[in-house]
Amino acid sequence: MNVPFVDLSRQFKPILDDIFKSMMNVIERCAFIKGSEVGLFEKKMAEWLGIKEVCGVSNGTHALALTLKALGIGRGDEVIVPPNTAFPTAEAVNLSGAEVVFADISRDYYNLDPKDTERRITGKTKAIIPVHLYGIPADMDSFLNISKKYNVFIIEDVAQAMGAKYKGRMVGSIAHAGCFSFFPSKNLGTFGDGGAVASNNIELIKNVRMLADHGRNNKFTHFFIGTNSRLDTLKAAQLLICLDYLNEWNKRRQEAALLYNELLKPCEEIVTPKVPEECEAVWHLYVIRYSDREGLKEYLNKNGIKTGLHYPLPLHLQPAYEYLGLKKGSFPNAEVACSEVLSLPMFPFITTDEIEFVVKHIIKYLENKKRYY
Repeated sequence: MNVPFVDLSRQFKPILDDIFKSMMNVIERCAFIKGSEVGLFEKKMAEWLGIKEVCGVSNGTHALALTLKALGIGRGDEVIVPPNTAFPTAEAVNLSGAEVVFADISRDYYNLDPKDTERRITGKTKAIIPVHLYGIPADMDSFLNISKKYNVFIIEDVAQAMGAKYKGRMVGSIAHAGCFSFFPSKNLGTFGDGGAVASNNIELIKNVRMLADHGRNNKFTHFFIGTNSRLDTLKAAQLLICLDYLNEWNKRRQEAALLYNELLKPCEEIVTPKVPEECEAVWHLYVIRYSDREGLKEYLNKNGIKTGLHYPLPLHLQPAYEYLGLKKGSFPNAEVACSEVLSLPMFPFITTDEIEFVVKHIIKYLENKKRYY
């Protein structure tokens, strides 16, 4: 048996006819830019999240960068982000003109640690970006308290967590803004890149929308220096269809995670993911921790099991951030995580047989290692 890390074809094939019908409607009208489907999707997503406004943009990176700009954050300001996340979270800060400040993560949940975050706040701090990493909600109550105490914005990075809940509330609807990615493999993905910003602040969304369309609010009047970051109509047409299936897809991910958790219980050497109380994860990734990550990864690959690394090098040690002068040991929890995490196959239509096959080989690897060492 071969087990893929992700198989999008299983997810999209059952609904391809509906997707193509929706997209053909756009093609027949030649409504490729600013077609009605964009507004329809934005409204549908806002209702789904239980929030006032959504603005579609071209990708998740721009969702973050444009939100920062729309909040007036830029040169001379600081924004705190975790070092254990995808590069675009930090990159978006630099794109806005602001400077990145890293804070360590919680060793248990891999999300930004509120206590370490608070220690790094200065007079220049204007925003904090908690990432709901792997689909597991961050500690939003603590960050909202920090926001009130220091008068800083909280921007949720929801790229991996659309549909996750924190104390009954959808992540992305809790703070000043939520930023989403519709990269193909995300919980809600499109055939290419896409993103969105969600907020109860109507003025904020108005400014994001203008910034994403060259800073204008009509064809010939430009109020800001913006960029070209509109959500294409064809992608909105697909997302309109796919959003109806997101709850089902997330439920399947949750069932797969439960099975992994149960089957991995005998493996004391493996650290399985934890979810905070009163939270509901949606498992964009199912990530274990193991001291010999590379050995296990190689063994699984040889046996037809594809895995991923999210993420092997913390952001403060990336060459792009050498100028910050941060050394190894600066963020111990993030560094331990990055050296040990291994993402197992996870997607909505992974089968029980495939999960059992994966875990069987993990157990076999651990047994072989005990035998020889």
